[in-house]
Amino acid sequence: MPAMGMLSGARAAIVSYRLGMADGVSVTAALWAKALRRTGMRVRTVAGNGRADVLIPGLALDAARPPSRRELAAALDGVDVVVLDNVCSLPVNRSAGEALAAYLGGRRTVLRHHDLPWERERYAGVSTWPLDDPAWRHVTISESARRSLAVHRGIAATTIYHGFAERPCPRQRTLVRRRLRIPPRCPLILQPTRAIARKNVDLGLAFASALGGVYWLTGPAEEDYHAALERLLRDAPVPVRRRLPLGVRMAGAYAACDAVVLPSSWEGFGLPLIESALHRKPIAVGEFPVARELAAFGFRWFDAADPGLLRAFLADPDPALLDHNEAIAHRHFGFDPLVRRLDRLLSGVAPCEHAAAIREQGDDPCDCLTA
Repeated sequence: MPAMGMLSGARAAIVSYRLGMADGVSVTAALWAKALRRTGMRVRTVAGNGRADVLIPGLALDAARPPSRRELAAALDGVDVVVLDNVCSLPVNRSAGEALAAYLGGRRTVLRHHDLPWERERYAGVSTWPLDDPAWRHVTISESARRSLAVHRGIAATTIYHGFAERPCPRQRTLVRRRLRIPPRCPLILQPTRAIARKNVDLGLAFASALGGVYWLTGPAEEDYHAALERLLRDAPVPVRRRLPLGVRMAGAYAACDAVVLPSSWEGFGLPLIESALHRKPIAVGEFPVARELAAFGFRWFDAADPGLLRAFLADPDPALLDHNEAIAHRHFGFDPLVRRLDRLLSGVAPCEHAAAIREQGDDPCDCLTA
């Protein structure tokens, strides 16, 4: 691994089940790629499907067979550092993760954990993931995940919060609302998530109904949630809009909406918490652990269980609240802080003591790289 200040010209590969899509792993992997390039590194993306520089079908979530060593060698040989984005964290495709782990044993590798097995009921019995190796470094996206990883697996990690390079596009508001057929004075309530059980679409619908608005869910249905979503939308108490119109990106969605709702019961991070601040939109938030962790930075959010407070805000907006949230987001979760954190991570910042020391001493070491 290059020493501090000498990342320029080094080669990195970012590997995941899928990349270049709208899910949180894809979005933040793209930001890591951009940040690594800012440090001077050359970056290659590798995935099972989606949009990546190299596609290896055996890495896909539903692949019938794992990638071969020959395929991995063609993609990863000659790379100075490999970043595994969730692919050895959550055992969705165990054979793919194990093939990667075997190939990368002893090599400088960063495992970035967006999700951990014990956070999902279907993987609660998996006790050997995330995979580990003495040459690897582990990165979590929250402090609660870092502590949990130490408790469950005895693995020390570094917390690196997501960095964002959001560019608000307020001029798109009228155009996007027109394409969605939203009346001029009608509140448009955005839930910028996938449709899966823990995202609580029913609560998002109820929240939009309480505000007398239109509900907009942008993400696809996944994890066998299709039938449940169809029932919810069929009986929805409010008008509903689905997905992004052709040619519209998330910046346009934030420009068009009047408020954001994130009623989830669990999030690995919760990208809308920061995106809404950078796009200067009020957000109503459910009760999940990472929301409490990030709220400690000073954000002022509304309660997804109490729509009356946000209804009053929309009737009489307070720009000072939006100014406050935007400033915190830029200070702690901007793109430049992310570049600095990755530079420190890859330039030889010493990790916390490893598994044995954690078990023996009962310590709760913190190796959180902040701006």
